[in-house]
Amino acid sequence: MPRLRDVVRGPWRAVAVLGVTQILAWGTLFYPPVLMMPLIVADLGWSIAFAMSGLSLALATGGLVAPIVGRLIDRHGGAPVMTAGSLIGAAGLFALAQTSHRAAWLGIWMVLGLALSASLYDAAFATLGRIFGPASRRPITLLTFAGGFASTVSWPVTHVLLDRFGWRATYLVFAGLLAFIAAPLHAFALPRRRAEFTAPPAGAPAPAGVLPARGLPFVLVATGFAAYSFVPSGMSAHLLAIFGRAGIDAGTVVMIGALFGPCQVASRLLEFSFGGGTHPLAIARAAVSLVMCAFVVLAVAGISPLPAAAFAILFGVSNGLITIARGTVPLTMFGAAGYGRLVGRLAAPWLAVQAAAPLVLAFVIEKASDAAALGVTALFATIALVSFLAIRAPKL
Repeated sequence: MPRLRDVVRGPWRAVAVLGVTQILAWGTLFYPPVLMMPLIVADLGWSIAFAMSGLSLALATGGLVAPIVGRLIDRHGGAPVMTAGSLIGAAGLFALAQTSHRAAWLGIWMVLGLALSASLYDAAFATLGRIFGPASRRPITLLTFAGGFASTVSWPVTHVLLDRFGWRATYLVFAGLLAFIAAPLHAFALPRRRAEFTAPPAGAPAPAGVLPARGLPFVLVATGFAAYSFVPSGMSAHLLAIFGRAGIDAGTVVMIGALFGPCQVASRLLEFSFGGGTHPLAIARAAVSLVMCAFVVLAVAGISPLPAAAFAILFGVSNGLITIARGTVPLTMFGAAGYGRLVGRLAAPWLAVQAAAPLVLAFVIEKASDAAALGVTALFATIALVSFLAIRAPKL
């Protein structure tokens, strides 16, 4: 564990700073739309599909620019890049609070895609990789604790602000949080240190235990994480509604949904405490296996309160572990050299699939059934598991 001096003045300060800013970024940019959109639709007369397409467009835009963001962090560090991300996010949220036009709505969300790419986990992982080098696994795991609490903080705060002030004023508050708290923390408190380690010269063979970031191993890693991203994105948008349509009352559905966040944090705590000697690829395989078990539970037992609660618990544990694996699998398999660019390359397909998932499942639900939507989601989880199982990991 880091000493207090390292947390205050040393490189470990990055974990504390990013812990705060990750809660702010996730809590203002990613989680609020699920509560905001019904009010926006009622106010502006749009369809919910059009309103939500803004977030999908932002995620797709973020995927396109993610490799560039990663390279910029490799070259200049996280402080300037994540500061820019916070300021762009603040400007975008301020603009959302002013708009009533469809074209402007979509354009602003494209701008917010830049903020998402430069503010959320991928940028934070790349920043920690630059600061800590090959020793980034524990800092990344600690950082995910904060991210696990983002929805727990964001949804109640968003609900209160919406109830008292409306959606436009709420977005103004969120813009202020990014501009006056997150951006200064990134600019002035985030360490600019770069880890000192010897990267192999161009054309030289990779060190023992490290694979080159290309070819079949890289494709399988990218495919595994991208396929998995369909699961949390699609389920976050539709799962609670599916449970409600199956006959579970609204209060119970909310209680079941509340299990997700604490289970994420609990799984990360267990990994931090006992998983240090386990290859991150094994963590990824275990995580996807758990979510596959969750789908089996629903298929065998049907949708009722107890199986739904079991699904939420297994899903939360799985998602908590996969978040850690997203940062540590590429670090362990492909090395710390050029880690920011590597994370950006992996983030592009992740964000693209994440953007498509809610719209794909909405179409499946409308044209087929809720059971078909769960089956499609389970199929993507299966693709992820097969991809991870097919990787031959180098020895640590």
